[in-house]
Amino acid sequence: MLFEILKILVNLIAMDEVRITEKLNILADAAKYDVSCSSSGSKRKNENGGLGNASNGICHTYTEDGRCVSLLKILLTNHCIFDCAYCVSRKSNDIKRAAFTVQEVVDLTINFYRRNYIEGLFLSSGIFKDADFTMERLVRVAKKLRTEHNFNGYIHLKTIPGASDDLMREAGMYADRLSVNLEMPTEEGLKLLAPEKNRQDMIAPMSFLKNEIIQRTEEKALFKKAPLFAPAGQSTQVIIGATPETDLQVLHTANHFYKNFNLKRVYYSGYVPVLSDVRLPALNTSVPMVRENRLYQADWLMRFYGFKVNEIVDNHNPLLDLDIDPKLSWGLRNLHVFPIDINTADLQLILRVPGIGLLSAQKIVSGRKFGKLNWDQLKKIGVSLNRAKYFITCNSPRFERRDLTGTAIKQYILSQSQSKYLKNSVTQLNLF
Repeated sequence: MLFEILKILVNLIAMDEVRITEKLNILADAAKYDVSCSSSGSKRKNENGGLGNASNGICHTYTEDGRCVSLLKILLTNHCIFDCAYCVSRKSNDIKRAAFTVQEVVDLTINFYRRNYIEGLFLSSGIFKDADFTMERLVRVAKKLRTEHNFNGYIHLKTIPGASDDLMREAGMYADRLSVNLEMPTEEGLKLLAPEKNRQDMIAPMSFLKNEIIQRTEEKALFKKAPLFAPAGQSTQVIIGATPETDLQVLHTANHFYKNFNLKRVYYSGYVPVLSDVRLPALNTSVPMVRENRLYQADWLMRFYGFKVNEIVDNHNPLLDLDIDPKLSWGLRNLHVFPIDINTADLQLILRVPGIGLLSAQKIVSGRKFGKLNWDQLKKIGVSLNRAKYFITCNSPRFERRDLTGTAIKQYILSQSQSKYLKNSVTQLNLF
């Protein structure tokens, strides 16, 4: 009798594992379209013998020091009450549906962490029946991990537009980062592809989180033991290419939310044509990956290099140049600003030189205090001379700036890049 009971239990456990594995395959695949999963800025520390530490860059990516880190990135469910044209989980799409229980997500996270598969959790969801019903379950996952398992790894919750302030406040007590997807860059685009959704339902929680984060930061400054509240801030994601917005419109939207909602990041996700709909681009067209890259480069210029949107793109040039990066594009359109003397120019002007990054610019300003810099020293600092040499002068005549047009400089740089690419390809072939 005991043997039969054990046999039944073993079979039930095996069946349960198969069921969980099937759910994981479905809901992890559905989550791949959400790209906003970075943990930069979180400082949660492991205390009292708990599990894990939140570290920078939790996602399937590489950190600044070269470490590859990962997270469990899943949906709580792909059931959804909405019928957004661009979403693979929309209610009219004939796909296999699944849903995790709260405890299943908690168990998966802990088990994957203990096996060293992940360093954190990114949890999003379709909407079961309403915003609060779904958001309450997302919060319960984070709360269980923190309070019952003392889990100190990174947690990113994708909040549900329309959820109550109380749930948003509770989410911030347990998650490192919260995010609300804007989805379309403009309200017009959202009305076209997701007419059931309201832009204000997305903006309201972003405004609430901004105020809560400011308030809790002030409390933390006054009271050391004040609880953390979304220490990695909030972010959002916009889909590009599903609607005809230009890069100018996309960047103006991003700039607006950076300035008015204190966002940590805006993520740009190229539309993936997986559904047929008359409102969407044809299935055989897709957004070039390079457009995403250019938008991220432009985003960095706005946040760290002092560029304004209208300097990067404008009404005459509403699209980013896909052949070259946005800073080089600006430099070629503004040759009258150059050349600058690298040994006397101020930091803000040096930051605008193509081929000079943020750290290199700071090293230049520090290094020239001890003597004038030459080309060899600039190269050691990390300056990309194949671009910078057309825009600067220094304490050496080796590269004398030629009187070239912007078109000619662009062709020189592109030809050099292509030659370098071909040379590297030949080298790799010779290795075999």
